Amino acid sequence: MNMPNTQVSEITPALRSWMAAQQAAGFGAPEVMQGLINAGWSEAVVAYLLAPPSALHAAAAPMATAPTPLPKAMPWPAQAGERLALDAGDCQVQTVLVGQQPPLVVFDDFLSDEECRALIEQAAPRMTRSRTVDVQTGGEVTHQSRTSQGMFFERGESELIRRIEARIAHLLGWPVQNGEGLQVLRYEAGAQYLPHFDYFNPAAPGTPAILQRGGQRVATLIMYLHEPEAGGATVFPDAALSVLPKRGSAVFFSYSQPHPDSLTLHGGAPVLSGEKWIATKWLREREFS
Repeated sequence: MNMPNTQVSEITPALRSWMAAQQAAGFGAPEVMQGLINAGWSEAVVAYLLAPPSALHAAAAPMATAPTPLPKAMPWPAQAGERLALDAGDCQVQTVLVGQQPPLVVFDDFLSDEECRALIEQAAPRMTRSRTVDVQTGGEVTHQSRTSQGMFFERGESELIRRIEARIAHLLGWPVQNGEGLQVLRYEAGAQYLPHFDYFNPAAPGTPAILQRGGQRVATLIMYLHEPEAGGATVFPDAALSVLPKRGSAVFFSYSQPHPDSLTLHGGAPVLSGEKWIATKWLREREFS
């Protein structure tokens, strides 16, 4: 099986046609997957391309009703795209990349080395197998798509957490009380998180119960605390973008509608060597309780 010689960085109709032709010719999913990986595609993107809709696209399924309207005002760093250095209250952060589809900013120097180390030290004793929100019931479950370890800090739990939360609020123009507690995750070699959406699917039966605690999620900030030796990029398959995990840096993206058209499908590519540590902050429409 020969992969077409088109080393592009985006998922194109031609690629999907090639995949369909290979499967029609009798090649199984493992062979198609290996062909894509050999051509340089990340395993997270390949998993997204080959996963059955029921396994990976529950959030992307057609909705029975229109998406729930979200606030006109959205979290966003003032002067992003206009200035290299942005005011984060107690420090300045450097802008590396600004995107429009989806609204996305990559920052350098968001956390200091000391803050990264302190978050890891405080989180390490409390790590357990990561869980995901179950939109069918409103509870939490472990899932094979997410193979990391994690924990949550309570909002305002310590001086360090309060300082970081205040920095996020100042930079993004969104109230501290509208944020969920900070989550720290550790990805060891081989661990990954398959592409997913962070918003809650309005069509899922458990979503109304979830939204009672602060409304819909509207934005995500991923902060990199420790970079692996290889692998572990944050991939956005629908936006043809990969963000490499660099200690102290962060990637922010927002989604004004809880819908796949937001182009915020993202995942954590497998860590190939070493460990990756991240801290994630999800922002809600209203005060999160």
